[in-house]
Parts: sequence; C-alpha cells; structure tokens
Amino acid sequence: MTSSTHMFPARVAVIGAGIVGLSTAWFLQEAGAEVTVLDRSGVAAGSSWGNAGWLMPSLAGPLPEPSVLKYGVRAVVSPSSPVYVPPTTNLRTLRWLAQFARNCTAARFEKAMRGMEPLIRGALAAFEALESGGVAARTRLADPFTAGFLNADDSKGLLEELAHAGHRGRPVDFEILDGDVVRNAEPALSDDITRVVRINGERCIDPAQYVRAIADSVRARGGLIIEGTDVHKIRSTHSGVTVAGNDYDAVVLAHGAWINQMARQVGVRKIVQAGRGYSFSVKVDQLPEGPIYFPKQRVACTPIGDRLRIAGTMEFRDVDTPKDPRRIESLAKQARGLLKGARIDERLDEWVGARPCTSDGLPLIGAAKDHHVYVAGGHGMWGVFLGPVTGRLLAELIVTGNRPEALRAVDPLR
Repeated sequence: MTSSTHMFPARVAVIGAGIVGLSTAWFLQEAGAEVTVLDRSGVAAGSSWGNAGWLMPSLAGPLPEPSVLKYGVRAVVSPSSPVYVPPTTNLRTLRWLAQFARNCTAARFEKAMRGMEPLIRGALAAFEALESGGVAARTRLADPFTAGFLNADDSKGLLEELAHAGHRGRPVDFEILDGDVVRNAEPALSDDITRVVRINGERCIDPAQYVRAIADSVRARGGLIIEGTDVHKIRSTHSGVTVAGNDYDAVVLAHGAWINQMARQVGVRKIVQAGRGYSFSVKVDQLPEGPIYFPKQRVACTPIGDRLRIAGTMEFRDVDTPKDPRRIESLAKQARGLLKGARIDERLDEWVGARPCTSDGLPLIGAAKDHHVYVAGGHGMWGVFLGPVTGRLLAELIVTGNRPEALRAVDPLR
C-alpha cells in the first residue's frame, strides 16, 4: 500500500550497471516505473564481472569477523597475505580501517549477522522472481560444493559457521570426508588436501552472463542503459532530481565502491571502502563438477564454461589503483599448492574488482536525506548473492514510500 504522502516515481535513474543497480531497475519496472541506467564503463564491468558467482546462504555473512584480526599487522602489510592493507596516509582509509577493526568482535559480528539475515533469507527467491519474470539466465546447482583443507584442524572454523547457520534456522546439508576418500571425491584437489567438507543444495551463477541477461530484460521492457557516462553530481529540484542533464522523479546510487562522493552529498556518512579482489581463469585436466573453496587460504574456484575461475584476496586500497601483479602471483602460488592439473602458468582473464565494503559489514540500502535519492551499495563480497533481493526491497520502498522491515538494519543513514 502506497503512503498517502508519497508520489509514485514514474521516471527513475539508476547509477550503476552491476547486479545491484540492474536488479533495482528491473524490479522498478515490475512496478511500472520507467528506468534509465547509467554506468561509467558498461554492464557488468565492475565487481559483478570477476566474482566467484556463489549464491550461498550457508557462508554469507558480514566481512568484519574475529578471525580477520588473527592475521596481525605484520601479515596484512605483506602483498602475499590473503588480507592486504598497503601502507597509506589516506585519512579516510585509515579511519575506515580503525572502524573495521573495532567491528571484528564476536558480539558485533553477531549483531551485524542478525541485520543481514532477512536479506540472506530472501536472496534466492529474488533470483527466482527475475527468472520467472523474463530474465533468460539461470542459477545452477553448485553440487557438490567442496571446501578443502590441509588438515582436520583447519576445518574447525567452517564447521562452526555451518553450525551457527543451523542455529539461525538455516540448516546446512553437508558431509565430512577424510583421507583417501578425498582424492576420489574431487580429482582436482592437490594430494596435500586431507579433509573435505562437501556442502549440498547451494547454487551459483556465471556472474557476467547473468548480469548481462538482466540488462537484456531491462532493455526489452523499454528501459534505457547508457554506458560510458561517469556521473559525479546530482542536483535536487523541487519535484525530483537532475542526473546527467535529465530530470527524474528519483535516483538510485548503486555504483559500488565509487559511491562515496555522491552519497556524502545526500547525508550518508558511512564510508564505503574498496575491498579489491583478484581472479583469473585456467584450464584444468579435469574440470570440477562444482565450486571449490579453500577457506584457510581464502581461495575460491568456480567452473565457468570450460575453465576454472580462481578468485581470492582482500586488498583494502583506493578504488582506482592499477592492478597489482604481486597479488595475482600470490593467488597463483596458492592455487599451485591446492589444485592438481591446473595450468596456472597459462592463466587468462586476469582481473581486479573493487568490492564495496562498509566497516560494520552491513550494506547501505534505503533512502538518503534527500527523499528523491536512494542508496544501494556496500555489500562487500556478497553483492552478487544479495543484489537481486536488494533491488526487490529497494524498489518496494521507492514505489510505496514504506520501508520493508528487512531494510531496517541496513539504513544508509545509520
């Protein structure tokens, strides 16, 4: 039901053509709005492209967690560390890092997890809504999803995560394999892997293909997608907002790690820091049936087409910093010791993407101080998984003026 003082936004601009922005545009069209999507590069050109593509309620959670602090100062300043913080004098980055560290406690993680739960619970249904509504791409079963460990002790953290998911009402179907059984379960694993946890029933996508399919559906329904347009400023008017010289009833800021500048103009004080991830693709002697994850090393592998995409690392650095080849080499070195039959020296599609991270691990989804401006960003590593549910809930808020209860904890003005 529409709020009595809320005007239906007939024309909406969405800044950002990743999965968050395009999903928001799609669900706005479902409600009858006319949408224009603008992007500095193009469809799926940002962190939506090289993502591992996992849709996994069992693993989704806030980035700041107690285990992150175990790396210590000496580790995080090393370019070979899974979590890398280059030396910086940028005051905004330093402030964000201090806030992030304060949130890496069990109590704050649990609080953030409770705030993220409604999004996690609605995530797969939002994908189903896209697909039943005309998006041609499909999610696929990630069976089996294999987590590999060098020893049994290394698996304790993941098993605790899966137990916690069950306690929150999301029971996980998994099995533990040890010894020689591991080799038969997944031939792509190195002989050094002695324990496997196999998770059943999860899903995954080819993220670039899926995002392009959403874009195709938005266009087919009359939406306009303008690529190569870098929007730096929005101007409020008495009845809406002006974006790139055109007037709209509302605008959605969904441009990932570039969101800070314009979000600050409309009262959002939460910093969005680029948590840059790297990936590349390789041929393997035997392509795995499903994704492989090495939690201790934070290396994620997903079969896409006839190749294995290998992704990992978290690098807190300026969003537009050029790709650091040391990070690719570090990821490749890790993969050599974890996989068998992977042609690591023949890698293709080397990529770095800026995942938008908040210091408390919760995304920013909702209205800004200017009631014509909305924000959708800061999803960290889970933007692909939570993109459609974000778009669905935000479109409901924009169209009706009533905030869904699921968005309470992710208010961008918190």
